[in-house]
Amino acid sequence: MKDNRRGLLVELFEAAVAAADPTVCLPPHLPSPPLGRTVVLGAGKAAGSMTRAVEQNWQGELEGLVVTQYGHAVPTSRIEVVQAAHPVPDAAGEAAAARILALAADLGPDDLLLVLISGGGSSLLSLPSPGLSLADKQAVNQALLRSGAPIDQMNVVRKHLSAIKGGQLAAAAAPARVVSLLISDVPGDDPAIIASGPTVADPSTFAQAREILANYHIDPPEAVARHLAAAEMETPKPGDPRLEACETALIARPAQSIAAAAEIAAAAGYQVELLGDDLEGEARELGAGHGEMALTRYRAGQRVALLSGGETTVTVRGKGRGGRNLEYLAGLALALGGDPGICAIACDTDGIDGTEDNAGAVVLPDTLIRAAATGLDPGTLLADNDAYGLFHSLDDLVISGPTLTNVNDFRAILIDPV
Repeated sequence: MKDNRRGLLVELFEAAVAAADPTVCLPPHLPSPPLGRTVVLGAGKAAGSMTRAVEQNWQGELEGLVVTQYGHAVPTSRIEVVQAAHPVPDAAGEAAAARILALAADLGPDDLLLVLISGGGSSLLSLPSPGLSLADKQAVNQALLRSGAPIDQMNVVRKHLSAIKGGQLAAAAAPARVVSLLISDVPGDDPAIIASGPTVADPSTFAQAREILANYHIDPPEAVARHLAAAEMETPKPGDPRLEACETALIARPAQSIAAAAEIAAAAGYQVELLGDDLEGEARELGAGHGEMALTRYRAGQRVALLSGGETTVTVRGKGRGGRNLEYLAGLALALGGDPGICAIACDTDGIDGTEDNAGAVVLPDTLIRAAATGLDPGTLLADNDAYGLFHSLDDLVISGPTLTNVNDFRAILIDPV
């Protein structure tokens, strides 16, 4: 029998997603129309829904192009929406990024460039630097994804292999006014990290990119090594005059989504404890740590909801399937050991955890018992990076489909002393 708290866990996740709906959070940030053209460009998992929100609320002419992940497009009437691959870039993303850069370069001083950026945009804007190929970028990207490197370090490397990221899109649009509306999916909400900051000055360097690859023992293709060593085309830095007419607004952040869920948890009678919206680290280890924390609260007789967000990492050593939220939950379940008073949810707010069909999953007090009854060993599955196999077999996956927004991971642990 399903734990009746499962419904509340899913409700908390849905509240977090709803708080970042572009239909609600984007319109208040729209700029005034320019004397000249208004061109809308963008990239990310929420790019389609953000574009639709612009079209529904803009008075005047619009044109432009945005790229989103396969399966995340929505119907639009004036701005073209194309789809490409994430997290490993493909030719469709490369072609879209080239068109986007060309459209930006065609603007004048009376024009407005409205840029819509959300998580996933870095992989979708896959235009290599001159001298590099898409295959070069794919090889480095795959290695970074498997390395366990945090998103900010991955994006330092991506910027220095790109012709459009790290402020280069905004530089191409000068002297037009550039207004960027961002949905944050990164710990700390740094605009320079979100989608690798295509319209934001980049403080990072080629030297840092080389150091990151070395630290994670990544041997890049020869063309990439030559490009990073030459360091001939540095990204625009703070104070670059080409970025003087640029404005940036964060229209949705993880903290807002966690706050929305906190209201529901409090209304359900839980004392809410916020663990932070910017947690990082190895997913299974964070899950284990949160499990120990939950047990401490349980033993103290506290009825508490532990809420958190951020973006963990997964170091891939096995051959199984699963994303960072499932690995977090597997680590949590093993630490809890089947305690009857604790259950949890962890989901990616974009609706896709890793590359599978689920947003995340739930852990219930009988998770380990049901796993044993079906012959599953959670520890062995986790060692093979196959948390998906565990939660799929238990019918504990949360499948929402693409949510058309993205404010990173959402996690909730409900503690009910009995």
